[in-house]
Amino acid sequence: MYMKPEVKDLVEDAERLVKRAIEEMEVDLRDAAEKAWAATLQATNALILERTGKMPERTPETSVELHRLCAEEPEVEGMKLVERYHTRSDYLHGQCFYMGICIPTEAVKRRIRETREYVEDVKKLVS
Repeated sequence: MYMKPEVKDLVEDAERLVKRAIEEMEVDLRDAAEKAWAATLQATNALILERTGKMPERTPETSVELHRLCAEEPEVEGMKLVERYHTRSDYLHGQCFYMGICIPTEAVKRRIRETREYVEDVKKLVS
């Protein structure tokens, strides 16, 4: 299927970021968590751009638009994207990256690895 160039760029960036996050987990968990969050944000923005034609300017707009999409589209809701998005926002970005609380370590690593699945699910929705 066809993917708009702007959407494709965001998805490819998300894929690069999550790959780097997974590679970096054993070296710098805090930075890896932030890369996984950035991948989540890029993928989510790709979905929103694809569905609305508008790119969110700030993270709160991304969250609002994702909640709206989940309310309107059963397929998006069924993938539990809101829950998965907020886990990465709160746990990886807020708690681990900003506050430096990256424990339990295995849970942080699992969330980072699961980000690849989030990106893949978004990719299915935009292609």
